[in-house]
Amino acid sequence: MSILYVTELNAIGGGGNHPISGAQWPPVAEQTVAIGGASAQSAPFNKNTTLLRISVDNACSIALGVNPTAAVTGARLAANQTEYFSIPPNSGFRLAVILNS
Repeated sequence: MSILYVTELNAIGGGGNHPISGAQWPPVAEQTVAIGGASAQSAPFNKNTTLLRISVDNACSIALGVNPTAAVTGARLAANQTEYFSIPPNSGFRLAVILNS
């Protein structure tokens, strides 16, 4: 089974005299979504989430929004790809995913 991994974050890392460009840990929340032949949605993101780290183990297409539906013509991620997306806080957004070759 193919999986999409979502790590919900709320800040870019850094601090003190040595700011860095990276996600600040610990995550706000983590969840997974099975990737299949029909669009599947994540749970709504935490109200404090402003940055998503998305990692997939199979090629897929995604959509973000309040009630998204993923389509193979949408934004595509390659197998084993990891991407970051910023979202508005308290947006009620979810992520939808569908298998794509």
